[in-house]
Amino acid sequence: MAFGLYSLLEAAILCLNAVCVLHEERFLAKVGWGTGAQQGFGEDPGMKAQLLNLVRSIRTVMRIPLIGINVVVIVLKLVFG
Repeated sequence: MAFGLYSLLEAAILCLNAVCVLHEERFLAKVGWGTGAQQGFGEDPGMKAQLLNLVRSIRTVMRIPLIGINVVVIVLKLVFG
């Protein structure tokens, strides 16, 4: 089993899937990453707020394309092994 470009792309797709299935109320709020605290106007967001915004953005933008990408990867795995 060689580590090639396909393996790298598959790992990236799996990470995107993992980010997309994180549920904010069930998981993130329990570990203290919920939407409880809001920042003030003009304040720079902290690292935690930036990561939460990244997770929300990935979930919003990549939800529909990931369905198609996952179907293609599953078909390729079924055909080529």
